[in-house]
Amino acid sequence: MLNKEIYQADQDTAWCPGCGNLPLRNVLADVLAELELSPTDVAMFTGIGQAAKMVHYIKVNGLNGLHGRALPPALGMRIANHKLKVIVESGDGDTYGEGGNHLLHNIRRNPDIAHFVHNNQIYGLTKGQASPTTEEGTTTTVQPNGITAKPFNPIKFAVAMEASFVARGFVGNQEQLKELMKEALNHRGYALIDILQPCVSFNKLNTYQWYSKRVYQLDEQYDPTDYQAALQKAEEWGDNIPTGVIYRNERPIFRDKFPQLDDNTPLVEKEINPKELSELVDEFK
Repeated sequence: MLNKEIYQADQDTAWCPGCGNLPLRNVLADVLAELELSPTDVAMFTGIGQAAKMVHYIKVNGLNGLHGRALPPALGMRIANHKLKVIVESGDGDTYGEGGNHLLHNIRRNPDIAHFVHNNQIYGLTKGQASPTTEEGTTTTVQPNGITAKPFNPIKFAVAMEASFVARGFVGNQEQLKELMKEALNHRGYALIDILQPCVSFNKLNTYQWYSKRVYQLDEQYDPTDYQAALQKAEEWGDNIPTGVIYRNERPIFRDKFPQLDDNTPLVEKEINPKELSELVDEFK
């Protein structure tokens, strides 16, 4: 196993003491070390938000892009070089709000990308506006009369879309989260983990204590390949919140549909003949 310290580029962070991002970063470093992935073997993509700062604090190849737009460049990297492990780290607002359209089409295309969503049910970077997953009725400084919209259910959405890997984790159960992240990184296809991660500054409802009373780990009897069972589990929220792999299925991945993206030589390593490009350009003159 590699030394996890090699991934922690900066021990100091801008996150609040007690923020769920801190244990999440620690788990991620453990996972990379135990999978023996060197920093040059991994590419991480983020958008905007507190979760998106992860790319600043983990020492791997990284790109910090636009709000909600982490998935498109991640897919580009996956097409260019399938030898890298590609990770997207984003928050609930960045993924289910601004990035919702990209999430939808990424599930359809099924590229092998591991997507870790830090779901704290609030916009933390901009100090506490409701996000798509904020509980109905919650009051914030921006919505003093309470949220009137039903919260988005990312697990139900992803299962209904038949995403090839759908899981939920909780930073209060780091051992389970570590195994889920390993499985996601080794999954052939798009792997979504919705990670319950309390915001200690701006979400006073969904705290560590609130989750600890409610989350439970799916047992070995649960079959994640059962679509109907997964839809039922996706509905569970409130007094009982299941964690683990909710749904899994085998589907062709994005590269399988393009013979030029074969498994032998990454696109980035293939030779380019400039004369062939000239002929292509000439066709459009």
